[in-house]
Amino acid sequence: MTARTSQPPESPPDDRRNWMSVLSKADPARLAELLPDLPPHDLLRAPEIGAVMVRGRQGGTGAPFNLGEMTVTRCSVRLPGGTVGHAMVQGRDKDHARRAALVDALMQGPDAAGVRARIIAPLAEGAAARAHARAARAAATKVEFFTMVRGED
Repeated sequence: MTARTSQPPESPPDDRRNWMSVLSKADPARLAELLPDLPPHDLLRAPEIGAVMVRGRQGGTGAPFNLGEMTVTRCSVRLPGGTVGHAMVQGRDKDHARRAALVDALMQGPDAAGVRARIIAPLAEGAAARAHARAARAAATKVEFFTMVRGED
């Protein structure tokens, strides 16, 4: 008996990582606009709220330390064809977690290209626009210091 994986072999692992990142960080209202009608599905794990420990590294490379806890909501669904989708999103939005899990399952099916064009691409474009706006606001506050040579050595 072959073990069933939830990811087709033609989809590289980093591709799923990318769309899961986009879904988890998406604006819940925008995701609801892009997926207004939920496809038929079974809940394997109903949306549930919990906490995860966030870890950090001093200077980005030092020893890890516990920064604190963050509230998350997770959900797992199965589509009628047997495809399983999972999601974990920041905060307490059960609807967001359910929709993200559904999109994850749909992205593993035969209509992945259509789902990418209809849902993932617009969410990724919105995230890129928000990141660009945030970078522009930060750049506006940038202060550059320089030292003038005084000529005395």
